[in-house]
Amino acid sequence: MLRTTLAALFAVALVPSVHAQSAQAPAAQVPLIERAKLFGNPSKIAAAISPDGKWLSWIAPRDGVLNVWVAPVGKPDQARPLTAEKTRPIRSVFWAPDSKSLLFVNDKGGDENFLLYGVDVASGTQKVLTPFEKTRVQVVNISRQVKDRILIGVNDRDPRWHDVYSLDLASGKLALVYKNTGDYAGFVADEQLVLRLAVKSRPDGGSDYFRVVKDKVEATPVARVDLDDALTTSPLGFTTDGKTLYWNDSRGRDTAALVAQDVAGGTSRVVAQDARADIASGLFDVRTGQVQAYEVDFLKHEYVALDKDVKGDLDHLKRELKGDFQVRSRTDADDKWIVDLDPVSAPPSTWLYERKGRRLSKLFTARPELEGAPLVPMFPQEIKARDGLNLVSYLTLPKAADPSGSGKAARPVPMVLLVHGGPWARDSYGYRSYHQWLANRGYAVLSVNYRGSTGFGKGFISKADQQWGRKMHDDLIDAVDWAVRSGVTTRDKVAIMGGSYGGYATLAGLTFTPTTFACGVDIVGPSNLFTLLQTIPPYWESGKQQFYKRMGDPTTEEGRALLKERSPLNFADRIQRPLLIGQGANDPRVNVRESDQIVAAMKEKNIPVTYVVFPDEGHGFARPVNNIAFNAVAENFLSSCLGGRAEAIGTALAPSTAQVKEGAAAVPGLQQAAAK
Repeated sequence: MLRTTLAALFAVALVPSVHAQSAQAPAAQVPLIERAKLFGNPSKIAAAISPDGKWLSWIAPRDGVLNVWVAPVGKPDQARPLTAEKTRPIRSVFWAPDSKSLLFVNDKGGDENFLLYGVDVASGTQKVLTPFEKTRVQVVNISRQVKDRILIGVNDRDPRWHDVYSLDLASGKLALVYKNTGDYAGFVADEQLVLRLAVKSRPDGGSDYFRVVKDKVEATPVARVDLDDALTTSPLGFTTDGKTLYWNDSRGRDTAALVAQDVAGGTSRVVAQDARADIASGLFDVRTGQVQAYEVDFLKHEYVALDKDVKGDLDHLKRELKGDFQVRSRTDADDKWIVDLDPVSAPPSTWLYERKGRRLSKLFTARPELEGAPLVPMFPQEIKARDGLNLVSYLTLPKAADPSGSGKAARPVPMVLLVHGGPWARDSYGYRSYHQWLANRGYAVLSVNYRGSTGFGKGFISKADQQWGRKMHDDLIDAVDWAVRSGVTTRDKVAIMGGSYGGYATLAGLTFTPTTFACGVDIVGPSNLFTLLQTIPPYWESGKQQFYKRMGDPTTEEGRALLKERSPLNFADRIQRPLLIGQGANDPRVNVRESDQIVAAMKEKNIPVTYVVFPDEGHGFARPVNNIAFNAVAENFLSSCLGGRAEAIGTALAPSTAQVKEGAAAVPGLQQAAAK
């Protein structure tokens, strides 16, 4: 737990834009962390080292927008920006294998039509490498062995399916490798950029893998993956010599193991497995492609070394770096690594590790403005659902409730149940801006890996099939009951909040269990499962059958009845508690209609709702000014509902594109802010 000075305490107390609505006196003694420090642009993120080891790259603000920067290794003070995005932040960047350029993807206004761009390191010249409107690029493979080109997928011919192209990095020329008229969901290439496997979805929701020989797909599958294994079994990649193919593989077991398959003979051997959790990924030798260590994430992330040399490096990093670390980038010579460190109760940082001499050098802290801030720990919890299922969860407590940092609440405080999206994703241990923000405002925060979450085996996922709004929701209710029994909170002071499926869970909470939660915050959550499935993007065609099997099939009478029963829109008249909805107008996954519909239904029944739309956002809020604006509304909404502290909205909406469609009067300060 970090200390603060008396000067900092008085400085925060004197900021006129801050107001405290909590009756909990001890919480008021903790300095209030400004929203902008938590949700504004980071100082630097996403560092990577060039394959030749000469350059460092990262993403950092330029004129207030996240852009790509580069500097010579060892001379970060000579950094220069390579891109000049003016509105949409760049969030993903990677090195070309020849180290001469950096590649990044970006969309427009959150529409997720991602184009691929390249920028030359020496000249700064930028070009669009996939100049096709309303398309979404996929990277098929980037090899360390082939330096002058990469393989990508582009859906310009048919928006549902990606054709495979070879992209010449110097000229930008695209050469067709495979025209995907066979409805293949994806392809796997080896390190020589030769296509080796094609995958096709089956009507039962499973997948078949076909061998590709001389750019022709064979007729008979070489591997079959059933629905139960579909989210826990997939190829990871080939060794450099092409003789071994690594898989995450749950076939014949519950949790996904790391499996090595002999390509010629077809035999497989288990390299590593863990009964608690799936093997997530690993470290592979950059020269041979052989696995050196694997990663597993049960309560916390951990590396398990298989190679003695790498074991020495990982052991050294574990001794020297206090917190969870992950190796993010490596040179072709494998002499330098980029390592991210997450101390949880301090802002994450990034380090350069030189293997010779085992030398560590700190490159930067992602958010230096949070150094010394009153950040708090996170505590893994294992909560039992009513049917005995183990729910790995994460609890963050405000300092007032846990002054000693023990992870045990000294007294109950209001709580926010923060539900992850997906639902086929998971919450993990680490620094989380939403946990820190809400805890700083005086709330306990609980995130639950409910059934359907990934990482805990195929059985855990399959237990959620056709359980949207039922057993998946029961898990969340069981977690709330645990928090009440454990003295974390009281039953009348729990809010539910989340995005995507978490937004759906919020709507489900306020309709199916209308008196369980004191209020809810829904961010881009679907309200009608029929219209959700009708409007999914065309490039998700390959996953449609799996959606139907796991959610409900709209092509059958039984499936339609199920989807109707699980759609909160049909029960909007049951809503009794305050609701805040945030939506991106360009969302391709959860169409804006999902929020419009339930707002209209509530208005028809004279049920109050606050609704904020961002015309330049999609599935979530990528622009910091928009994220800050919505969170300004959200924390004042929660303050009026749960009694915690809030930084006043003030001028937070002014630089954003926020449109307050409904219910401004229900949130303190929103009516005034929206009028400016």
